[in-house]
Amino acid sequence: MKNEIKKIETDLEFVKNIYLKLLTILPSFNITDSKILPYGLRAHTRSVSWLVEQVITQQTKYNAKKLGLDDVNFDFPDTSLHDCEIIHNGKSYFVNVKIHNIKGKENKNDIAAVEKLYFQYSVNKNYALIYACFGIKFKNIKISFVEDYLEIFSPQFLPIHVNPRNDKIQATYRHDKIHRTREKFLKMLKEKSKSIILK
Repeated sequence: MKNEIKKIETDLEFVKNIYLKLLTILPSFNITDSKILPYGLRAHTRSVSWLVEQVITQQTKYNAKKLGLDDVNFDFPDTSLHDCEIIHNGKSYFVNVKIHNIKGKENKNDIAAVEKLYFQYSVNKNYALIYACFGIKFKNIKISFVEDYLEIFSPQFLPIHVNPRNDKIQATYRHDKIHRTREKFLKMLKEKSKSIILK
């Protein structure tokens, strides 16, 4: 158990250090120009999240050498749990990028569909997902990244609360870790989910 948890913690720290470096490189950018949106953008994370996630993943690939990485892949289907695969010394790190508007509250957010997590973690014993949540600021049509907001976490260590309406794990991006093994994680998902059919 200790070795498994230590390995996940080491991977989380590695990914955190990559993204801390990336935050010193990431540019602020305009979503569009003021002729298109003369009154600015409504500060709603959902309206820009996919675009901002693309900026993060593509900038990670573009700056791979500066970040000391072998490669970064981001060409995955929308159904995939991860947005990008970071490769370093032949090892893959599977990352799902999230966005948080720092002017908003730290509410519980839908993190992932329980069934998808359960299936992926059951079928592939080496698969370990890492979430990376970046803080952003809105100003009219401009998006800026916040250097002192970066949350890196594993679904395996989340406080497990399942939204009964959509069967997704919900959590705040900033939360206390609950260290648990993959076996305990899968057992808990199975117990809390309505969509996983017990065989």
